[in-house]
Formats: sequence, structure tokens, C-alpha cells
Amino acid sequence: MHGRYSARVVELKPLRTRVTAAAALLLLLGAGAVAAGAATRAPDAAATASVTAVDSTVPLAAPAADPSRPVPVDAAAADALRTCSVAALAADPRLADFQAQVLNAATGTVLFDRGGSTPSRTASVLKVLTSAAALDVLGRDHRVTTTVVAGSEPGSVVLVGGGDVTLSRLPTGTESVYPGAAHLDDLARQTVAAWQANPANPPITSLVLDSSLFAGPGWEPSWDELERNAGSMSDVTALQVDGDRDDPARHTSARSTDPVGRAGQAFADALGGGVSISRGTAPAGAAQLAAVQSQPVSVLIGQTLIVSDNALAEMLARLVAVESGAGNTFDALQQSIVSALDSYGIDTTGIVIRDGSGLSDDNAVAPAYLTRLFVKINDREGDLGVIFDGLPVAGGPTGSLSYSDRFTGDNAVADGAVFAKTGWIDTGYTLSGVIRAADGTPLTFAVYALGDVSDNAKQALDTIAAGFFRCGGNLSNS
Repeated sequence: MHGRYSARVVELKPLRTRVTAAAALLLLLGAGAVAAGAATRAPDAAATASVTAVDSTVPLAAPAADPSRPVPVDAAAADALRTCSVAALAADPRLADFQAQVLNAATGTVLFDRGGSTPSRTASVLKVLTSAAALDVLGRDHRVTTTVVAGSEPGSVVLVGGGDVTLSRLPTGTESVYPGAAHLDDLARQTVAAWQANPANPPITSLVLDSSLFAGPGWEPSWDELERNAGSMSDVTALQVDGDRDDPARHTSARSTDPVGRAGQAFADALGGGVSISRGTAPAGAAQLAAVQSQPVSVLIGQTLIVSDNALAEMLARLVAVESGAGNTFDALQQSIVSALDSYGIDTTGIVIRDGSGLSDDNAVAPAYLTRLFVKINDREGDLGVIFDGLPVAGGPTGSLSYSDRFTGDNAVADGAVFAKTGWIDTGYTLSGVIRAADGTPLTFAVYALGDVSDNAKQALDTIAAGFFRCGGNLSNS
């Protein structure tokens, strides 16, 4: 038996050795765990003994977190690789000094960027900012009123301009380029009726023109005089008719150097003639004889954007300045418009406003501001849907993107999917708005072709916009 016992002892010795080694390993692991939970304090023997005595079938408690050590965070999900490139289109020499940014409007992800954070001249795309400011300060339902009041002298009446450039000298029932505009003949009929209702009044013999709501100069110093002669801009005055056009039925029509005088003569004729005309201001507290109102701001914005009406844009900008209390000159626009834009919660740093129409080379807005504003416009935030509804549409029935030289040929693939404001001055062509991409991704974009550019820059802008349409959410920045 002893022999068998001895053999058994020899047979079991390696097992005992493995157990001892396992216990030692457990001891080391337990000591490490205690050390991790005890900050800088070394474990004592009793603590070590308690770890070795723990039943291995019971899970150990998690060590306490050390506040002095960084805590791992979940790794950010990797963006899907975007592979659709428009780099060749962006290198088109017709784009000259090219700037652009494209956002995925659903996620806010910047898909494409070329100098997108640099403020630069926008041309008529600036009218989008003017419209957004008008919606904030004036409100979509605001109407502009032109009034007639009694003058300070017997037989005198005062025509008081409220800033409405859409007021028309055409007969009521005949539409100008501004459908639904108020008419001078209606204002004259009201005036005569109210005047004759008082038997004590002598005949009307004097007409005073009050255009004091807006102060001069009426022409921004950086504007090219060609804009007046070519028929795209009038002097900014609070009293004028038909945007001071020679032909009220044509959007592009030569303007005069005296919009107030043209309006005054038209009203004197509507009164029946035989009245003297002078300039002045209405007496304080004068009795109102007549009034007519413009279309609401929501309609005026649509009329501004669809054909890029400069006179209307300057009217809205100046009314924003007056209503906000900033002043009534070009110099008041920077404060009033930027302050209004701040209400939309987008950083306005670097924006420079010299006018409301975008005619000045001195305006400056980064493409990145426009892409973010258009996200809100696309979402119809507040009243900003008014702007979306007024945008020209590629291949649409009307507006500056319906012209025969826009989105033609291969670019027609984006017809009906690009909703954007166009811009053109001598030193730049611009396009900014919303694209409903081929894959269903909503994109907001702003593209500038600046510097030594010619008319064919428009087609280059259309081409890259069509490229954005084709790429959609797969648009690459490379």
C-alpha cells in the first residue's frame, strides 16, 4: 500500500504545483485590481489575503474610476466616403476667382468648400439678405402707404411719399411691371372728393412734394451710372412712380435723374392740371385727405427676387433702416440689415452692407453665410418661406433662371430642381440657393465667379450647379 501511496503522491505533485502557480497568478491579479482602486496607497497583506480567498466563481467588483485619468469615449462614427467629384468643373477658367460652398441641408455637413468662409461681393444675391431683413423688421404683411394731406396754405395739398416705388402713374385697371400696385389716379380721385367735401375749401392750386422719409444722396457712390441709363436702377427716393421707369410696362427701361419731379407731375396731371408744384414737407398734424397702399412685403419680396429688381430691393432696405431707427441713408444699412439678420441665429461676422440691391462692389458676404441662411429658408423657418417662394427656378416659366442662356444643354438635367438667386455685376457673377439633388438630398449652395469675368461665367456657374445636382449627398470635396 505504501508503494501505491508513494506513487500517488508523485503523481499528484505536478497538480499541486499548477494549483500553487494559479493561486500565485490570482494573487498578482487581485493585488493589481486592489492597487487600481486604491489610488496611490499600496495594498497591505490583509487586503491581498482577502483577494486570494475570494471564490473564483463570483465576479470581482469593477474598480473605482480615477478622476485624474482620461475616460475613454465612444469613437465617432466614420462618415461614408463621398466619391462624386466636381473638381474639373470648379477649375473652369470662366469662373475666374472661384468661391463656393455646398451643404447637405438635412445634416448640416459641408460637402464642398472653396474659400467658403471669405466674405466677398455677392452681386444681386444680396437681395436675399435684404429680403430676410425686411421680413424680420417690417413683417410679411406690412404695406407701404402714400398719402395726401392738406397743406399749410389755402388751396394747397401735400403728396407725401412713403417709399413705395411700385406706385403707378398708369390708369387704374392697367398693370405696370408691379401687378397689384397702387395707382396715382385713385389717390387723386380720393383727394379731390375729400377736398370738395368741405365747401369752405378754395380750388386746389398748389401741390407740395414731400419725399423727406429718405435722405440723400439717392445714388450710392460706388454704383456705375450705366445702371441708370441702361434702365436697371433709379435714384433711391421716398416718392417715385413705376420705379421711375420711362416705360412702366418694361422691367428694363431708362430712368430719370429726378424721380420725385416725375411723380409730382404725374399727380398734378391726375388732379386735373393747373396747379403749381414745389418741394417741401407736410405740416405737423395736417389732415389726411387720401391714401393708397402697396402690396404686402411678402408680395414685394417675390417681385424683387424673381427678376432681380434693384429699385424694389433698395426700397425694402431703406424702409428697414427707417423702421429700425438706424437712419434713412445708405450709411444706415450696415447697422439695420445686419442687426435684423442677427435674429436668425447665424454668425454675421464679416458681412458688409453698402446697399440693398447688391450693385456695389463693396458689399461682402461669405458663401458659408448664404448656405446656412438657405437651410433656414428651405426649412421655411418663421416667414423665410416667402423667400423660397420668390426664387427663380431653373427652367421655370418666369424669372432670371428661365432665360434662354440659363441651364441649357446638359445643364437642363437640373431644370425644376435648382431654386436660386442670380447675381451679376461687372466684377462678378453669383448664384445661391437650394438644389433638390438627383438622389433626393437637399443641398444649399453659393457659388461666386469673381474678378475678370465675362457673360459666359453664367454658364460655368450653371454647369457646376448641375454637377452638384448629379452628385447629391455623394458630392466630394476633392
